[in-house]
Amino acid sequence: MSEGESGQGMIEFSHQGVRLAFIDERPETQSRGNPVLLIHGFASTHAVNWVFPQWMKTLTGAGRRVIAFDNRGHGRSQKFYDPAAYALPEMAQDAGALLDALDIPVADVMGYSLGGRIAVFLAKAHGHRLGKMIIGGLGDHLVNRVGLPLSIAAAMEAPSIESVADPADRTFRSFAEATKSDLRALAACVRGARQALTEADVRAIDMPVLIVMGTEDHVGGDPHALAKLFRRARVVDILGRDHNQTVGDKVYKASVLAFLEQSP
Repeated sequence: MSEGESGQGMIEFSHQGVRLAFIDERPETQSRGNPVLLIHGFASTHAVNWVFPQWMKTLTGAGRRVIAFDNRGHGRSQKFYDPAAYALPEMAQDAGALLDALDIPVADVMGYSLGGRIAVFLAKAHGHRLGKMIIGGLGDHLVNRVGLPLSIAAAMEAPSIESVADPADRTFRSFAEATKSDLRALAACVRGARQALTEADVRAIDMPVLIVMGTEDHVGGDPHALAKLFRRARVVDILGRDHNQTVGDKVYKASVLAFLEQSP
């Protein structure tokens, strides 16, 4: 691992030839409970999802060690332009490899949107490495849709945002531009991160799960339908919040802190 090469406060490590950037923050007082691994959403970064909305401060303030990384193709991590590089099992292995690199045997994990999909793939492959799982901004589209609409890939490749006609596609393109993302890499990600989980896959995951979603979020599907598939899951509805507004919501944060404190 090398420090400082990916940006202020970020550390780099390589996993099977993939260079990934992350931050690792500890509480000022003694750590308690499992470390928390944070996995951001599509076209976002560790900073946009977790630093700016004060998640890092919230969790370290609660005594947790917190690790957040930029997914491959995002932020300061390595970019790829072949869709095959973004298969969800591979992206989940990135997360597991980071835990290995930091010698963390068990962590709690929170993923938002695409990060939620990655977290569940991580739980499927390495459930023994996870204590609790929080899924934000994702409902039953986890099992009844393979990923984002392919039209979003086309929107990323459009010559300008003005040439993107569909309002939803324009929203994704606008967000990607705001986060200064590599649009070609994101188009490849949309096309590559399309592996499905079955209902049986979800039922086999045996850990406490919290699903958090805004009531005005029309991106991820029905969180209550998803919760019924897990063995031990409950839902927190964030009233009046859409997909983007939910991320920094105070009810979301309070619910997560309470969930992490509960006995398994």
